[in-house]
Amino acid sequence: MEDLNIKQLTLAVRTIAEEKNLPEETVMSVIEQAIAAAWRRDNGERDQEVRAELNVNDGTAEVFVAREVVEAVGSDAIEISVEDAKKVKKDAEIGDIIEEKHEVTSFGRVAAQTAKQVVLQRLREAEREVVLAEYEDKIGTVVTGVVQRVEPRVIRVELGKATGIIPQSEQIQGEFYSIGSRIKVFIKDIERDNRGPQLILSRGNEAFVEYLFRQEVPEMETNAVEIKAIAREAGRRTKLAVISTVPGVDPVGTFVGGHGTRVQAVMNEIGDQEKIDIITFDESTEQFIRNALSPAEVAKVEINEEEKRAKVFVTEDQQSIAIGRGGQNVRLASRLTGYELDIEQAVPEKPAEPKPKKNIEDSLMNAVDEASE
Repeated sequence: MEDLNIKQLTLAVRTIAEEKNLPEETVMSVIEQAIAAAWRRDNGERDQEVRAELNVNDGTAEVFVAREVVEAVGSDAIEISVEDAKKVKKDAEIGDIIEEKHEVTSFGRVAAQTAKQVVLQRLREAEREVVLAEYEDKIGTVVTGVVQRVEPRVIRVELGKATGIIPQSEQIQGEFYSIGSRIKVFIKDIERDNRGPQLILSRGNEAFVEYLFRQEVPEMETNAVEIKAIAREAGRRTKLAVISTVPGVDPVGTFVGGHGTRVQAVMNEIGDQEKIDIITFDESTEQFIRNALSPAEVAKVEINEEEKRAKVFVTEDQQSIAIGRGGQNVRLASRLTGYELDIEQAVPEKPAEPKPKKNIEDSLMNAVDEASE
């Protein structure tokens, strides 16, 4: 590609569009950007405002250079004097933007290379956009991918056409990812930044667990049972509050499955090191808090609705269970219920005084007396 021939470029538009599965307008605009960049390389200066228009019919291109009309010209590349501007546009005045047209047929070698680089880079970006647009509908679902690269902060996962990343915050703590292994990932979001769009994947979020249960619990599809709340510390513990809408259906049993098969299937995917507590949701806040703190037994709950806090009283032997390792049980229960829970030790009530026996004997004697009369 010694010189960049505009005619060849115009012919290439359709081919590129078909090959790359991109709309022709996208390819056109990419090539126009490349022509503008190449023209700037050959004839202009770096900070010039240059745009190009491609004419597909006759294979020509025009380049438009925009300059601002000013009183005193500081830089020829971006400014033009009033008298020069009037030659282009009769009624030009200060502050106007004047575009001057240049015909283009071909470029020198260096400019051609510039154009080629721009085309390749922009096409890659456009392709990524198209691929990610396909995933736009899949946000909120789980797909299977292959681990491509393991970096200190992110895991790169290939999902068919696109590649996504699992940031550290979305990984399951303590999980080992080996290159080439197939894993399920939750498509969380598409982030767009200056490096182009990026698929954000997760295995550590609550929705991932919910999706896995949905696969195992067909009763969720018919809305016979539902998950009301989830709190999760990935790799350590998850608490699920579940409810049944059908009388006689035990929600917890439905999620656990016969011999624990359903919950085991979910644990096989997220790793056995993560405990899953399934508890019954209750409309009564007090009962919900009691359930959420299970396996601890709660003596008493005092709720402060205004502050969304609750004092939970437990006996001495239940205190460490209620708090959990590193405060985990109470932390997850707080997130599950939406109340800040403070665990306090319940003061054991004094055993009731034994009633004097006299009364019993007296009433017995009276009954005997009455009977004998």
